[in-house]
Amino acid sequence: MKVAKEIIGYYIIPVTRVENTKEVTQFILLGLSSTKRLQVPLFIVFVLIYLVDLVGNMGIILLVLLDSQLHTPMYFFLSNLSLVDFGYSTAVMPTVLAGFLKGDGVISYNACAAQMFFFAAFATRENFLLAAMAYDHYAAVCTPLHYTATMTTSVCAGLSTGPSVCGFLNASIHVRITFSLSFCRANVVHHFFCDVPAVMVLSCSDRYVGEMVLVYVASFNIFFALLVILISYIFIFITILKVHSSAGYQKALSTCASHLTAPLFFSKVYRLE
Repeated sequence: MKVAKEIIGYYIIPVTRVENTKEVTQFILLGLSSTKRLQVPLFIVFVLIYLVDLVGNMGIILLVLLDSQLHTPMYFFLSNLSLVDFGYSTAVMPTVLAGFLKGDGVISYNACAAQMFFFAAFATRENFLLAAMAYDHYAAVCTPLHYTATMTTSVCAGLSTGPSVCGFLNASIHVRITFSLSFCRANVVHHFFCDVPAVMVLSCSDRYVGEMVLVYVASFNIFFALLVILISYIFIFITILKVHSSAGYQKALSTCASHLTAPLFFSKVYRLE
């Protein structure tokens, strides 16, 4: 194995180039900045962000668990959403913080695969949870008299378990396809975590089929969830427009506006990734 030196920003990063048939055993994450003087300030900022995320999400979960008045489908899904949000931020943040402290961004082959798996699993689960929440809002607004009969405990459990299964399968497909490729060139990942496109582009084998499969799988996951959300809120807004009471109209509209914030924010972040 031959180790070369590659200058990136202010760093001289060792880049593993493997001769013959040997493959890389580790990757190097470039991170958010290569400027040394920014490493400590960025570390502090991201520690604070992570602590706020931890306290906020765990606080929501504990509040829902301890308050019996919040044992409703809406807050059940909200606590699940908080758990998922904490999960995929935890899958990424420790590596980012370690990169700030060490300054090299080195991550092992297996750790990179594990990070990719958990991030993809939690992100996919959140995607389908938002669709489940949209259906719950539809049932609450459009069929209020049948809401308790529609959103039973078994239905809520199924709408929570389904996204988990989809997340596991989607993450398994992503990791299996990505790490079945050969990596025998530069091991520098131009990202701050092991995301699928950033790692796959380093492969020295033919990745066309794998890329097409991943595109189709990701497109199905995103557009199926968006379709469920869109259809649910079309019916919700139609129902709201039929409300004759001014107070009821404003209450329903404000509730739906707050509910729509989560999927819109998630879709924006997903596109940025």
